[in-house]
Amino acid sequence: MEEIVGEILLRLPPDEPEHLFRAALVCKPWLRILCDPAFRRRYRVFHGAPPLLGILHKRQVVEGDPPARFASTTSMPDFPHPGSDGRRTRPLDCRHGRVLIHMLEDESVDYLVWDPITGEKHGLPEPDIEWLIYSAAVLCAADGCDHLDCHGGPFRVVFMGTFEYEDNIVASVYSSETGVWSAQVSFDNSCEAFAKHMRDGCAERSWYTPYLLPSRATLIGDEIYFTIRRRHTIVKYDLSRNCLSIINSPPHNVYGIALMVMEDSSLGFACIQDSSLCTWSRKVNSEGGTEWVQFKVIKLESIIPAATSSSEPFVVGSAEGVGIIFISTDDGLFTIKLNSGQVKKVDKPDVYFSVLPYMSFYTPDRGSLLSLARTP
Repeated sequence: MEEIVGEILLRLPPDEPEHLFRAALVCKPWLRILCDPAFRRRYRVFHGAPPLLGILHKRQVVEGDPPARFASTTSMPDFPHPGSDGRRTRPLDCRHGRVLIHMLEDESVDYLVWDPITGEKHGLPEPDIEWLIYSAAVLCAADGCDHLDCHGGPFRVVFMGTFEYEDNIVASVYSSETGVWSAQVSFDNSCEAFAKHMRDGCAERSWYTPYLLPSRATLIGDEIYFTIRRRHTIVKYDLSRNCLSIINSPPHNVYGIALMVMEDSSLGFACIQDSSLCTWSRKVNSEGGTEWVQFKVIKLESIIPAATSSSEPFVVGSAEGVGIIFISTDDGLFTIKLNSGQVKKVDKPDVYFSVLPYMSFYTPDRGSLLSLARTP
């Protein structure tokens, strides 16, 4: 019977952790099954990508920082935010079970890597980079990790920024294992694509700073992608080779793109065109080069009434592995599942620039229920 119960519990949906916690309270045998490490491993493998549990969001610098809050997208309560004590904070990234926060009014730490589920916090210093505009990404650094349940273990933070009047972009990497930032890496005159980008900008203005968009970066393997505002230029940082490069930009007739990972693990982006959600994928063509190919078009007016308002909705992010796109409208923040078209309102209206999705498996062993499972 225990095997049959385990098979049934295995199929409880992870995107609503309440089901698991309620099942754990039915009886101690069920609680022990749900807290058993072997069951938890099977559960993660069975469901694949971690579910979306909540979001933080970023605004552009001129709009000020958002309130310090973690908005749950499930029935579970919000996790207590490190800035809920009144300190000014700026969330930068959510990935691999961790949240990266810039602690703007904390004399003891510059940046904080926070695990909402375990409550673990790791402070790190400011990188030795002069910046006007910046973005950063946090990622698991454990060898061989499948990133289905990243809690504890080593991590890295990739910081990228540019300084006023400096025609360059600089990157550095922090390692939790060494506790230090790496030597800076930047573009130089040998990067023809970046030089052309700068020439095109300077042709229109007397000076031009490569305006690095402070939106969430996209990770594919060891490659991390950021965007520059002008012409949606995409900057790639290669972790394994420690170098920066520029890849061909998306079509110029689109506005307000959000980079994303496609189902085949290729780089893609989503945007709004003519009141429709459009996704594009970067493919290798017959000549061995790369090109942007439109992947999917979803009419929004039939599924999001606010899409027909005077203010056009826009894409503010995506959740990798679960096919979810975040769309901001005058009526609030919505998610849309690409495979089903299912729409869900997940937050109130606000000035959303880039949504940071927090994704992780939240099982009964993560709370006080684990102690109950160990009692006779």
